[in-house]
Amino acid sequence: MKRSATVIAAVTAILMTGAAVSAEIDWTQVDQAIGKKGSLQPGGVYKFGLPRSDFKVTVDGVAIKPSLAFGSWVAFLPAGDGAMVMGDLVLTDEEISPVMKRLIDDGVEITAIHNHLLRTSVPVFYMHIGGHGDPVKIAQTVHAALALSKTPLSQPAAAAPPPPLELDIATIEKTLGFKGTANGGVYQFSVPRAEAISEGGMAIPPSMGTAMAINFQPTGSGKAAITGDLVLLGSEVNPILKTLRGHGIEVTALHSHMIDDSPHLFFMHFWANDNAAKLAEGMRAGLDLANVKRGS
Repeated sequence: MKRSATVIAAVTAILMTGAAVSAEIDWTQVDQAIGKKGSLQPGGVYKFGLPRSDFKVTVDGVAIKPSLAFGSWVAFLPAGDGAMVMGDLVLTDEEISPVMKRLIDDGVEITAIHNHLLRTSVPVFYMHIGGHGDPVKIAQTVHAALALSKTPLSQPAAAAPPPPLELDIATIEKTLGFKGTANGGVYQFSVPRAEAISEGGMAIPPSMGTAMAINFQPTGSGKAAITGDLVLLGSEVNPILKTLRGHGIEVTALHSHMIDDSPHLFFMHFWANDNAAKLAEGMRAGLDLANVKRGS
């Protein structure tokens, strides 16, 4: 118990230091380099959402909204030498090689490339990136690399508020045990793990990509398409995989996103299109087998 309290105190101190350093970085310069505004997240993380709003992609006849599965992002966490960067770039198969070349030419690392979904109407892949250095220079590199894809990089015009989601949100939230948020016609949940997580010896908060994502997109008549990723320890993988499949939820990918993470994490992606309340029950059964952080 004493050791656990010491670890928590140390991680809290690191995150508070990150938040303090974050205030010293001129994020407007990073905004200009990326080409759109980012937002400050808990733990001092500064994050950019780069959704593939240009995509017209279906899975099993369902038109996928960018906020369900095609939300590229890049996040910066202040560090002594500038900032740590992590991100997940959503690309077509033809975009992977030119984007990769531009990134590695400037020293940004590639930490994973893989699918998240099956049976997409066009090939869609996910390139995870990492690195350290001057946040403005890294942002310039990311912009130059993504300019070789069709990723929209300009600040989008203000959109009209979307109509209410055709979902029984109260039931879904009660079943999962977490509150979600509406975003772009999708209801999203972010579920942090209970452990302290580090990459390359540096503590990283959930907003850097280590929180579990569970997304619901209404498909009519009380149904929803769900996808996302569960962030798991190796010991949790197979029990949760079997549980999801037993509830009619397809496991579509299993892989790592980082190279030097501790503990080593596995990301399990899933898909289903069925009664939303039923799917929430299946996801809750899976979450109950993972060491997630729940409110008191």
